[in-house]
Amino acid sequence: MKSRYPHHSIPQLVDRRSFLWRLGGGLGGIALADLLGREGLLAAGMGKPELNGGIHHMAKAKRVVQLFMSGAASAVDTFDYKPLLDEKHGQKFDPGQKVELFQSFPGMVMKNPWGWEQCGQSGKHISKLLPHLGSCADDMAFVHSMIGTSNVHGPATYLQATGFALPGFPSMGSWISYGLGSLNDDLPTFVVLPDSRGYAPNGPANWGAGFLPAAQQGTMVHPGANPPIFDLNAPKGSFATADNDKATLAALNQLNHIHADSHPGDSRLDARISGYELAAKLQLSAPEVLDIASETEETKKLYGLDRKITEEFGRNCLITRRLLERGVRFVQLWSGADNGVPRRNWDSHENIYKDHGEMGASMDQPTAALIKDLKQRDMLKDTIILWTTEFGRMPCTEGGGGRDHNPHCFTNWMAGGGIKGGVTYGASDDWGYMPADKPTPVYDIHATILHLLGIDHEKLTFRHNGSDRRLTDVYGEIIPSIMA
Repeated sequence: MKSRYPHHSIPQLVDRRSFLWRLGGGLGGIALADLLGREGLLAAGMGKPELNGGIHHMAKAKRVVQLFMSGAASAVDTFDYKPLLDEKHGQKFDPGQKVELFQSFPGMVMKNPWGWEQCGQSGKHISKLLPHLGSCADDMAFVHSMIGTSNVHGPATYLQATGFALPGFPSMGSWISYGLGSLNDDLPTFVVLPDSRGYAPNGPANWGAGFLPAAQQGTMVHPGANPPIFDLNAPKGSFATADNDKATLAALNQLNHIHADSHPGDSRLDARISGYELAAKLQLSAPEVLDIASETEETKKLYGLDRKITEEFGRNCLITRRLLERGVRFVQLWSGADNGVPRRNWDSHENIYKDHGEMGASMDQPTAALIKDLKQRDMLKDTIILWTTEFGRMPCTEGGGGRDHNPHCFTNWMAGGGIKGGVTYGASDDWGYMPADKPTPVYDIHATILHLLGIDHEKLTFRHNGSDRRLTDVYGEIIPSIMA
């Protein structure tokens, strides 16, 4: 099967447009950048009321949540039911073609150790590892024919996060921030909730702005840490007071302006300058957003905050809902860090039952709670939830009970925001090894999400090094059959 995709002093007088452009291109100036975007001075285009917030056509969604399973979650143990693996369990894996693996040789066929259950009116088979998500089957659209270009975690993660397997390109959240701007001037447009155990491969580059204005990169929040937003306030007991902190920032701001004037076109320092603007607002807005004391015990229990295994991801999912409610446009949640001992991600080379068992249990209830909570608050209808991972895992064993990487075929699912629930698009072969129908690259997922946000993926571009760059590169096809 052939894929269709290849591998001095501050000026006293300055005109308003120049002033706004100079201050709006920066990192933490997300708040100020959003203001500029609303006036059409920074972003490619802003949401138009007559298009329900879209910029090219009528939008069905306003917000996006990206749930990233770092390490490569196994489709054949979660959402892609393969009866042949049950039938051939323990036998030699022989798909009738040469099999090249990342770090092993093909072992024996291994079935899903948890078994399967048909869920919802759609009758979708979902692993018994994920019973809570099973109860949401009729809200979810599954894509079982995802394809990648690398079986190495770093490039494959880049591909899903940015549309390119190389560093230096803007993340999807950055593109959406650039295209649509803010719904709340007091909060970042794009927020990232990393796994507390560490970053995924590539670290913060996964949510970087690339060549877009630095204001469009994700703002990291660590809900379980103290403080949850690093360096937002002076440490307790330090010599810094509110008054001298303000005076210091004012002096730094003046020095930075002087330096910025001598380096035109470099948005990194502008990012630092305008970052102070957002920081001042976040000092007031962030504590309220991150304080879940006002949530009912029933809600906390829904997200699994009463169980150790679900407490962290549950808190992050609950904070996600609170961020969305207050106007954050794009939230990226990470389940899993980079490799370590013991395993702290989905990269289950040694023991799928133990590692996926722990990762699945920690993710299942909180994710289902987010879907249900948004639905009961009438927010799911205009919030897209994307569940993704960098690639899949093999249908055969590696060593005793693990699975090696499978970049040839894996699963994504989406819910809400104009997505048709209870449907499946594409299919893997009988083994779950290769795509058998409608091979789907990440470009198609990104194009579909942008379409639902009212953005034509071919028109959202940024001129860089002589090329009109876009999230979907020169590819991307919308998937109408999963849209409501």
